[in-house]
Amino acid sequence: MTTIGPRDILAELTDAVDGGRPVALATIVATEGSVPRHAGAKMIVHPDGATTGTIGGGEVESLVREEALAVLKGRSPRLRRYTLNDPEHGDPGICGGPMTVYLEPYMTPRTVYVIGAGHVGRSVVDLADWLGYRTVVVDDRADLVTEEAIPSAGARFAGSVNDALSEHSVDGTTAVVVVTRSHELDAQIVPILLKTPAPYIGVMGSKRRWDTTRDALIERGVTPQALDRVHVPIGLSIGAETVEEIAVSIMSQIIELAAASNG
Repeated sequence: MTTIGPRDILAELTDAVDGGRPVALATIVATEGSVPRHAGAKMIVHPDGATTGTIGGGEVESLVREEALAVLKGRSPRLRRYTLNDPEHGDPGICGGPMTVYLEPYMTPRTVYVIGAGHVGRSVVDLADWLGYRTVVVDDRADLVTEEAIPSAGARFAGSVNDALSEHSVDGTTAVVVVTRSHELDAQIVPILLKTPAPYIGVMGSKRRWDTTRDALIERGVTPQALDRVHVPIGLSIGAETVEEIAVSIMSQIIELAAASNG
């Protein structure tokens, strides 16, 4: 734990947000009685449990740190009241009086990783960007991943998926949308994606096209259990016909599954 001033706390918070590092900010918003810190005191909690600043130390700070880690996992803020005056029967602390703490997560935006920059891919990127997602688009056709061709993309990569993943990694908050031009490409790409922690991998195409791809992958040694991670047909069944409607169905499924995972 490091005791620093409020300007330093805010500077570190800004650095974390700008650098894409998730943190939680714990702020005392109300106190009563004799407490070590008062309203306005702040503490940053990092995903590994490390803290910057202090809201008073002692066992109550440990409880706040645990709650902050839960806030990071759930990606939503919480308001918690701690009673410091009864170590045996209440929340333990080092002084007397209740303290209310607001915990808020500062997260990097969830990422939608689009493989294939055709009509559907561009529509998914446009919609995901409008919804506030970070977007990455990958295609081996360099003319399709220029700023002029797909201006709303947060990041563009012309080349193979393997090379793209080296530059733009996939994590546990990344939804991968595979909308390529052929099932042969899908068969090359899917095994690579199955090695990532992506919670969502959706592949465009008919059931018949996927059955062909799935059979080919099983012959190559990919297990059926691994392939069960793949969402095919991609998107929710909403009767989509236009590329824009297809993008809505895909993003709706991504949103639905993200909400379910957050409980």
